[in-house]
Parts: sequence; structure tokens; C-alpha cells
Amino acid sequence: MKVRFLTSFLLTSCLVISFTNAQPYRINDEYLQLNAGGRAPLYTTYTAAMERSRLYGDKGYKMTYDDLYSPLYYGSEHGGRFFTVWKINEVVVNRTGEFYRQPVVKASFSDMTLLEYQPWPGLEVEELFFVYSSRIAVIDCHITNSSSETIKLAFYPVFTGADSMEVYDFNRNHNAYHLQHYETKKRLISNLSDRYPYPKEMADIFCGNFEASSFGGYFGGLNEFYNIIKTDFYSDDRSDSLNLLVTGKADFVSLHGQITLHPGESAGFRYFRGIRSREEDGTQLMKEIDDLKSMPLQTYIDNNIKLFSRIPRLTFDDPDHKTIYLSAFNLARGCMLPPTGETSHNFYVFSREPLWGWGHGHQVLHESLSMLAYAYLDPGSAQHSQRVYMEQQGDNGLIAYRHGPRGPQAYPRKDMPTTSAPFYNWINWEIFKISRDEEFLEDAYESGVKYTNWLIINRDTDQDGTFEWGPYGLIENVRDWYNAVFQVSKERYLDVDKEDISDELECLDLSLMMVREMRSLAEMAAQLGKGKEAEDWKMKADHLVQLINERMWHEDHEFFYSVDKADHSFYFMSRDLKRQEIIGFLPLWAEAVTPERAEKLVRHLTDPEKFWRKNGVPTLAADDEWYSPYVDYCCKWNGPLWLLWDYMVFDGLINYGYHALAGELAEKMISAVGLQLSKNHNFWESYSPDNDVLNCPSNYIWDAVIARVFIDLAGLQEQSR
Repeated sequence: MKVRFLTSFLLTSCLVISFTNAQPYRINDEYLQLNAGGRAPLYTTYTAAMERSRLYGDKGYKMTYDDLYSPLYYGSEHGGRFFTVWKINEVVVNRTGEFYRQPVVKASFSDMTLLEYQPWPGLEVEELFFVYSSRIAVIDCHITNSSSETIKLAFYPVFTGADSMEVYDFNRNHNAYHLQHYETKKRLISNLSDRYPYPKEMADIFCGNFEASSFGGYFGGLNEFYNIIKTDFYSDDRSDSLNLLVTGKADFVSLHGQITLHPGESAGFRYFRGIRSREEDGTQLMKEIDDLKSMPLQTYIDNNIKLFSRIPRLTFDDPDHKTIYLSAFNLARGCMLPPTGETSHNFYVFSREPLWGWGHGHQVLHESLSMLAYAYLDPGSAQHSQRVYMEQQGDNGLIAYRHGPRGPQAYPRKDMPTTSAPFYNWINWEIFKISRDEEFLEDAYESGVKYTNWLIINRDTDQDGTFEWGPYGLIENVRDWYNAVFQVSKERYLDVDKEDISDELECLDLSLMMVREMRSLAEMAAQLGKGKEAEDWKMKADHLVQLINERMWHEDHEFFYSVDKADHSFYFMSRDLKRQEIIGFLPLWAEAVTPERAEKLVRHLTDPEKFWRKNGVPTLAADDEWYSPYVDYCCKWNGPLWLLWDYMVFDGLINYGYHALAGELAEKMISAVGLQLSKNHNFWESYSPDNDVLNCPSNYIWDAVIARVFIDLAGLQEQSR
């Protein structure tokens, strides 16, 4: 029998491993230690730390560790995925379902996760996945043979799934594959704009810190690769080498490392995925990776532990709740980016992975409600995010609809700029209560006064004391798709100007937001020693509350509605405005209703045929003819529930002493979030009040508010003791 062994590049199966991590990693804070199996409600998307991130050419990754039919892998929506295939004593283990012990997450932060698993009895693997920067991701494996037998181990780091992937070199000095691929700007929800430098032609480095026994590139998938590395002992052309491809197209590439571990021995190896635009110089990227090949990584873990030392250390009876709580902070932190372009402050995007056009590059005030939770993790960063608005605020006081690295974007309509739902002063006041930064409060108050005065002039155009949304109200009021009051047709088949009537109504939601903004300014002024100004803002808020109760309360329905701008009736032309929406409960949040009327609102709220649904409070009453519980796209306000608005209802219940009901609502929200995190490890833009399947943008920053729900709920429980 003739057997062909390895080619000239194939080395012997001796110790060709680099012992990069002689000791396991340490999580020196017991509170941050997890034991999260595949069905734990864990957020598993990772992006680089703010200080090593950039807006364009940024790559984040989602970890999939609970699919029994695939490897443990890390992938981005358009940038490919990578994973390790193991061969132990000639037995190939290429799916987590075949592992002796399934992966368990021991710690998880916004830029890294630490796992333990056993692909083979007695072969213990500690794996650290670390998104070091927008351009580099690291997989670091520490392996220990805890069995009584010698283990012959081969491991195959694999990179696959990138569009039009092509190999153009293998650099033996760096043990590095150099590749290229293509990334489209098309997205299901919102394409990336050609006006901005999102790269499409990409170059990749896939390399290890070990001297490769062999390497190769192939067409096909995991099954084909199994056939390649599981060679036939009786074949005349058997080879333990991969095919050593150095140029050409391929569906996947792999590195190949080998080691023999005797009982009690440990070893470590790392491999890297680097990515850049083809227009960028690759020399610096390769140098950064080379520096990381032996760099200790414990420091980066310690930095995360220090960051999380600030959050409230809540006590949880259910460990899954702590997992959700920590995940929410990771969501918010993972969306933060450093100063760039036209802002000198850190800012957030709605999502970094997956990346989609509308949600990338600019802040909006209603998304900034995520700062209500994020400020507990990093109050300074939350303040900087709010300073983006201060920095770009117009001389006339306008805060435009979007602000960020590309400057203010006001989307003018009918010669008027578009702003956002005014939560500005409320957010700033809540951040200050956490940070206690008087300088920030002074600047926020000055900016908030200017903005509120702009709203008084420009969003009460008839000067009757209650407020109307602007001409582009369908985005300004947040409820920008399928809402029963402001939208003329059920299916929105007209153009935007013909559909939107929110600038022709005295709007309940905006008027209540203005109450909360004025009350927040009053509290800020009092804190700053501006007693007269505090009293003035309180009087303005109280007067507005009086007008809302006079004009917008329907005595027979015992509910609040928007009214016609011209005559303050509950009709716009022939259109009945008495449609029960979630905004009807915002008077509780704004503390703008008497206890007697609050009790009547709560009766509607707790009616399971209307608002008290399985997963929380829907945006539209379930008995309305336009109600739909299906989350089949983004931006729907005819039934789907939005955590931020449910949080405001929760906050309102607390304001009026309905603590038990607030707790019930919190449990509904937590259950809805936990279910999705358990199923798919994602947060979502909106949730169905009745169903468990969602089709909308994932990993949306404002879901971080669920951490604030936990914090406030703990406060209620403390009060009841």
C-alpha cells in the first residue's frame, strides 16, 4: 500500500503551539460571573470598545453557541464567520451537538465573551472571543488535558461565509491568509447610503499565532470539510495536509495546527480575523495583529470588570434576570462610538451589528432614552452623548431630529425643521441624579431652556397653550408607521404629507412631554439655586396640565385623546380621534392627572381585552379595528409594544402608587425580553404583545431601558420592606 504523507510545507506533529496563555483567565468579580448555557437569556453580539472603534469600516460579531448542528462560531451579517473544528485522536468534532460538554458562557461584556466547553472527554477548553478593534477580532483558546490519556490534537480555525471570497496570498512569515471579499450596502430595512464612506471592497487577514502545519482553501461547507480532514486510512493518496491554496476563489479557508497533550498538560493558541477596506494599507493591520499574538489579554477583561463596578448590584432570585440585566448594559455600551466628524463627544448608533442605514451615524432624542439605564454604567459617557445635542444645537434653540458625526439633520418640511420627541430635559435630569455633575447640569439647563422655548414658539403655532407636532410629524412623534390617529389610511397608501395629520391636532403625547420637560427644568433650576426660574417652570407645567385635562379628557370614555387644532373637538373633519392608544396613559408618567382620573385610566390599562396583554402594553388597544399584534416589519404602532413607552407606563404607575401593578408590568416586559434572548440572543426594536416571533430590526439600543426597569423595580421592593 502506497501512502502519501505531508507536502514539503507540512511540519511534523510535534509541539508547534505558542503557549500564549499559561493560566486561565480570571473574572475577579463574582457578580459578573455567569453560568449561561445555550438557552440562557444572554445577549451575544460583540463590538469593539469605544476607544478602539470607528464609524466606517466597523465590524461587530454575533456569537452562536447554542446550535447543535453547527460549530461554535462568530459572524457578522455581511462579513463572514469563523470557528474552530477539532480533530481529537483522529476523531473529527465539528458541531457543538457532538461536544462532550456544551459551551457555557462564564462572562460576557460588550466586546468579549469567555466560554468553557469540552469537545472531548477530558479536553477542557477555555475560549475567549475578543473584538479588539473595529478591524480585529481574536479567538484565544487555552486547552488542558485533564484525562489520564495522551491526546493527539489537531485544530482547524476556519473562515467562511463572505461574499465573493478570494485568496490572494498566504504569508508564511505571519502564518496569515490574505483574502478579499465584497459587502453589499443593501439592507432589508434601510440601505447604507452611498453618500458616506461605507466600504464594499474588503480585504481580510486570517491568521494564527501558531506555526501552521498546513493551510488550505476549498469550495463547499462543513460537510465537505469533514470529508477533507477525515482522511481514509486505506486510501492510496491519503494526506494529513490541507491543500495549501495560495491564490484563487474559495468558499472557506482553514489553518491547521497540531499538538500532543500528555495528561495534565496545557497549551494555548490564538487566531485572528482582520478586516479593512482594500483602499487602506494592510501593513499596519498586520502589525497590530502581530502585536496581539503574544499580548496578555487579562488587562482588557479587568477593564470591563472596572467599568461594570459602577452598576447597581441588584439581588436576583432568578439568575436569568441577572443575565438579562447585564445584557442590557452590554447592548448600550456596544452601540457607543468615539468622537468623530462634526462631534467632539462620544455618540451612539442604534445598532452596530447588524448595521443598517437609518440606525447608523446619528442620535435621536427618543433613542437617547437608553441613557436612563446606560448612565448607571458610565455616567460620563452618557453625559457626553447628551452633549452632542448641546454642541450642535441651533442658535435659536432648535435640537434637530438627528445629531452626530455628520452634523444636525433637520429634514425640513413645509419650510419648517423637524425636531424629535422632546425627552431632552427629562434625560438630562435623570443622568444628573446619577452622576451628580453640577457642571453638566448647568450646561444642560441652559441648553434645555433654549430648546423648550423653541418648542413653545414653534410647536404651539396657534399659541393656545397645547402643542402640535411639526409638518413632518410621522417621524417627529416617533410613531412613524401604522398609527391609528395621525395616519389617515389604514395601509398608509398616500404620500407622507397626505397621510400625516399630527400638525393639525392638539396632540396629547407632545403636550404631556412638554409637561415633563417643564417639570424637569423646574427641578434642575431648583438644584442650581434658581428658585424664581424653578417656580416659573412649575407654574407653566401646572397651567399646561390644566389645559390638557380640560381639552383632552373625554368624560364618557374616561380616557385622554388628541383633539382637533381648530375647535378642540374629538373629530378632525369627519375622522373620529377617540382611538385608545398607549399615549392615553402618559398623564400618569407626566403626573398630569388627578388620583381619581388615574384610577379610571388604570381600569382601562388592566383590561386584558384592551391593554393588559401577555407581554406588556400594546401601542393600540386590542379591541381597536386597526390592532395588529404581528411584528412583521419595523416601526409599527398599531399593536406592537415598545419597551421605552411601556417603561413610561411603568414609571407612571409608580408615580400614582400602583406599585403592585408596576411590578406586574415589569414582569411582563422582562418575560418578553427574556424569551427572545433565550431563543435567539437578540434584543429587538419592538415586541409583540401576544406573539413570540418577531421580524423587525434587532439589537436596538433603546431596549437597554430594561436595565432601568430592574433598577426601579428593586427600588420599589426596597421601599416595601
